[in-house]
Amino acid sequence: MKVVIIGGVAGGATAAARLRRLDEQAEIVVFERSGFVSYANCGLPYYIGGVIEDPEALTLQTPESFFARFRVDMRVRHEVTALHPEQKTVSVRNLETGEEFEEPYDKLILSPGAKPTQPRLPGVGLEKLFALRTVEDTFRIKDYINAHHPKSAVLAGGGFIGLELAENLRELGLDVTIVQRPRQLMNPFDPDMAAFIHAEMRAHGVRLALGHTVEGFEEKDGGVDVLLKDSAPLHADMVVLAIGVTPDTALAREAGLALGIKGSIVVNDRMETSVPDIYAVGDAVQVKHAVTGLDTLLSLAGPANKQGRIAADNICGGDSRYLGSQGSSVIKVFGLTAAVTGVNETNAKKAGLDADAVILSPMSHAGYYPGGKLMTMKVVFEKGTCRLLGAQIVGYEGVDKRIDVLATAIHAGMSAIQLKDLDLAYAPPYSSAKDPVNMAGFMIENISKGVVKQFRLEDLPTLPRDGSVTLLDARTPQEYAGGRIEDFRLIPVDELRNRLDEIEPGKPVYVLCQSGLRSYIACRILAGHGYETYNFAGGFRYYGAVMNDRRLIESATACGMDQ
Repeated sequence: MKVVIIGGVAGGATAAARLRRLDEQAEIVVFERSGFVSYANCGLPYYIGGVIEDPEALTLQTPESFFARFRVDMRVRHEVTALHPEQKTVSVRNLETGEEFEEPYDKLILSPGAKPTQPRLPGVGLEKLFALRTVEDTFRIKDYINAHHPKSAVLAGGGFIGLELAENLRELGLDVTIVQRPRQLMNPFDPDMAAFIHAEMRAHGVRLALGHTVEGFEEKDGGVDVLLKDSAPLHADMVVLAIGVTPDTALAREAGLALGIKGSIVVNDRMETSVPDIYAVGDAVQVKHAVTGLDTLLSLAGPANKQGRIAADNICGGDSRYLGSQGSSVIKVFGLTAAVTGVNETNAKKAGLDADAVILSPMSHAGYYPGGKLMTMKVVFEKGTCRLLGAQIVGYEGVDKRIDVLATAIHAGMSAIQLKDLDLAYAPPYSSAKDPVNMAGFMIENISKGVVKQFRLEDLPTLPRDGSVTLLDARTPQEYAGGRIEDFRLIPVDELRNRLDEIEPGKPVYVLCQSGLRSYIACRILAGHGYETYNFAGGFRYYGAVMNDRRLIESATACGMDQ
């Protein structure tokens, strides 16, 4: 059996290695257009910033090392120019010699990946305009910085690559501005959770021009002007396009394979395309979202690796199935860690799900043990069924392990209430006896059983201010003096039982505190005395972060960047 693989990196290289482990006799040929067959895509921004110093550390395997271990014929700088399913051959061009030839196959795996989205805008192609996707792109940016010592950069796009590159360029001393059309960075997060990411970026000097449309680029004064719709241009010594990626599927389209979202390759759960004996994996394929069941695109290394393994299993006579993508991911943002899994609240509602969420601010470990830091968690669930839909966490320590627990719970089909029953490891330096994941489960159980009702940030503007309801702040006088929500009167929770006569019976009471815990206790006290109560999800800390972010974005709209 001869297997030809188009593209290396995560999906293709994984498939090649798995094929060899399953079939020692198979002939395996990999064609890779770039000069690197297997490299650490996610490490590229950190090489530019100098965190990774050795460029060879980016290369996970070379053609020579891959052949030595797996006897796989890895041919870099070879571009496949056409597929011929009827003849079961592919046309190949050697990019170094110009030689062209036909290569036959019994089974074909497409792993072409995705390419940086290149908008059709004036000025695209300027010398000081860069993209970051391959090792060659990385070296080009690094060499330019070393040779020209730019003092400023504009990054068009605020996804994973944009944020990681912004951090690394700041560490090199550049002034950095991120500009993009959406009014938030990191679209896998809801806008309220993105507010915490925005704050960290601003705290480290990154300017944000959110809600602005890029209309083109012009060389000017030795640098580049980024032209914005209805706003003044942004000027920088260099510009990096990190708008996103588009499936690189021209070969599949020309060969007549069925295509889906954004021209992605349609595959079944065995990674088979619409054409017999052709499989596809990685960023180029359309997958099912594991939570919503909808078709989606997810450009992540983990799914690509799994898909490569599944394709290899099935080529070798197995019956492996891809169960869908959950979108679990994590990113370092200076000192912050932000992580997400499943579907966020915004997209859950767009998918027609009756979604709700709890927001909590637990410590990373036991409060009495020194060094604990707050994290903000948002756990999304379906009303009625309490099906666990997704989670987002932003904090400094312990974020990654909590998101992995929640990702596992979603994959296992656990309900959000069952989070309370998880038996998770506890010691004061690492967690609390009631882990933050358990706490989310307790909160959702309370809501589902009617022990507590909550009101959300979006409900605040519509709360009556005519005296028909009581608005109560259960924090301390010191906290209240440091910032408050208009019309919420102060009665600290520890004084509440002695001051019940100040709260008019028969009126609903809406209660808030700093994080939501003391206001929950206040709600239970009031409920015990016959009051109808509502607890503010997230607390004043969350409210302050989100509202401050909104103000900064609004004030920046006219001038093109944060003040």
